[in-house]
Amino acid sequence: MVLIHVAAMLSMALVLARFLPGGGIADDAERVRLLAEHPWLFRLGWLPWQLTALVDFIFALVLVRAPYLPRALTVPALLLTCVAIVPDQYAQAVWVTHGIALASGDLATYLAWERPTFLLTAGWGACGYTLGTLVMLAAFYRAKVWSVALQRATLVFCVAMVPAAVSPLVPLGIPPPVVAVLNALGFSVLLVLYATLLEVVLGRRIADEAHGRWAPWRLPFGGVLAGALERVARSRFFYALLEPVPVVAMVSDITDVIYVSYLLDAARLEPLVPPGLTLQRLGPQQNKAVFTFLSYRHGSFGFRFLGPLRRLSPSAIQTNWRIHVTDPVRRRDGIFFLTNAIDNLPQALGARLFSEGMPMHVLHEARLTREGDALALALEPGRGTAPDARVQVRRSPRRELPPDWAEVFGSFDAMLEYVVPQNRALSSQPYRSRITRQEIDLPIATADCTLLEGTVESQAARAIAADAAPLCFHVPKVGFLFSEEVHEPSG
Repeated sequence: MVLIHVAAMLSMALVLARFLPGGGIADDAERVRLLAEHPWLFRLGWLPWQLTALVDFIFALVLVRAPYLPRALTVPALLLTCVAIVPDQYAQAVWVTHGIALASGDLATYLAWERPTFLLTAGWGACGYTLGTLVMLAAFYRAKVWSVALQRATLVFCVAMVPAAVSPLVPLGIPPPVVAVLNALGFSVLLVLYATLLEVVLGRRIADEAHGRWAPWRLPFGGVLAGALERVARSRFFYALLEPVPVVAMVSDITDVIYVSYLLDAARLEPLVPPGLTLQRLGPQQNKAVFTFLSYRHGSFGFRFLGPLRRLSPSAIQTNWRIHVTDPVRRRDGIFFLTNAIDNLPQALGARLFSEGMPMHVLHEARLTREGDALALALEPGRGTAPDARVQVRRSPRRELPPDWAEVFGSFDAMLEYVVPQNRALSSQPYRSRITRQEIDLPIATADCTLLEGTVESQAARAIAADAAPLCFHVPKVGFLFSEEVHEPSG
């Protein structure tokens, strides 16, 4: 809806304005001559506005069927929209047919015909659309589907659009160029108003979560820019706007992967599983489950189609916090990302906005070093919502498991075969009744994994794993490929 209105505004500014009264060409003879010489350009210029009328009607019809909105207001809003569409679309239809024919003839005859025709669309039509929009907004206000931003946008819309719509019908002494400016301002605010309204409506369907895509999101630094980026990253409107954009394959040459895993009672992780997925349970009594966070340094992380140009990409440090889940409908195993974080703002925003199952946050600072057998990892969230961790470990020649891990897996290699893979990420969107599947290629051989000994400090991990002891191991390098994102019905 918003995109069609944007197209209509651009069409008015770039195409139609030169042909219409008050549109910038003061000489009527010159304006009409251009219309006669470019009839198809004039016809194409009206096309987005005809689509806008159709979309407005469909939108008003959908509102009537919305159970949370009062029909005492949505029905009048629909009727007013229909009342606006009739003169508006009639005027456009005769203008691109009979009007174009008259433009090739006597100027006085055309101008006498143009005045009442222009009033039908710019006056009666605009008034009907404006009143319909205000009644529609009253319905949302009555239903308490409202926000401060929507209130401000409504006020500006009234100040700009009401005089612009009424002035062609009731002479207010406003010069035509000023009316054109008010129209442009009014329609611009209308776009903001629709976007804000969509944000509020989607906010009813897409609730905040403790983990995953809709968990709280805050940058590690403050300021005006940070506030704007936070609103974009949390926005349901931008989510809906960018969702149709296809996900492109990405690759990276990863080094120094540090796995930190916890074997926990399954009941502790069960509340973290999103709807539509089930937790993978382990052990003789099926009462255990694994939570892991793995951190690593990217190398030339970027779109696969860039080829050698990927070398220009920064070597960011990323951390993935995950549990093992199953899609019970298709019986597919995978991992669910509780959270992700990276120390590169553009890459974090890209993942956040374009990837469904990658709830990426921004680290204030990240350090990952290796000196001989010693590895050190520091994840600093600052004031942001990224997870924290401080890991000081050394590689160990041993390959024995602690007793509780041995009871579940039997051997170190068996544990690695379960914990290491991250070849499929699963997430769910209950508001769309679907499961999102991301296919990942992360080929790690168990022989490349080395047990680590040392200390792990993390408030974020403690909030999930409490006092459980971590099991750590290291992978020196691995190639990474994120190949596709697929949406499937959840039931």
